[in-house]
Amino acid sequence: MNLSSVQMIRVWAGLTGLCLVAFYFGVLSVGGVPSQTVVMLATAIGGFEIFFFGQEQWLKRRGKHG
Repeated sequence: MNLSSVQMIRVWAGLTGLCLVAFYFGVLSVGGVPSQTVVMLATAIGGFEIFFFGQEQWLKRRGKHG
């Protein structure tokens, strides 16, 4: 499967977001208090990816229906 550079960046950003979320819950599971920076980064990356996924779907639909 050949992905474009933009698609690869999106894949890496998604994986980074998942790693941050796993880290957050890992720290919580051992009784620690995670940094607020981890929360903000996970939220920002997740929001970014959700926005662009929605935009991509909207543009695909718009192209089919004029």
